[in-house]
Amino acid sequence: MLDKINSFMLRAIEISRLSVSENGGPFGCVIVKNGIIIAEGSNKVTLDNDPTAHAEIVTIRNACKKLKTFNLKGLEIYTSCEPCPMCLSAIYWSHIEKIFYGNSRFDAAKIGFDDNHIYNELSKDLNDRKIQLHQINQKDAMKAFKDWELKKDKIKY
Repeated sequence: MLDKINSFMLRAIEISRLSVSENGGPFGCVIVKNGIIIAEGSNKVTLDNDPTAHAEIVTIRNACKKLKTFNLKGLEIYTSCEPCPMCLSAIYWSHIEKIFYGNSRFDAAKIGFDDNHIYNELSKDLNDRKIQLHQINQKDAMKAFKDWELKKDKIKY
């Protein structure tokens, strides 16, 4: 089993190196179901002009599209670097159950990919964050929540 795990991580690393050679970011990822890679992805932030196109997000999107589901329960993700806060959140939302990673977030920070400012912001009170949050029109916004709450045939996630 350890050989399989290593092979999945080595594939994620290979994808990260290919991404660099194609002017993408140095991150690669695979998602595995029942011992088989079902999706791959690399960082496409600069290629797609999309700040959310991290390797893990791209791979989650590919897996969901292939499996025709938003719930990846029981699957594993292998990523060349410890997921950033956005990617970690996406992994939680997708219900992936195991994360294997190569480089740490501290290794990433050494080459200019420092997420500590985000981790620090998340631990602050809403009023103390760099980007200010302003709640407006809650009464109107609440209507969609009421609609959802009353909907009998909703698909929960």
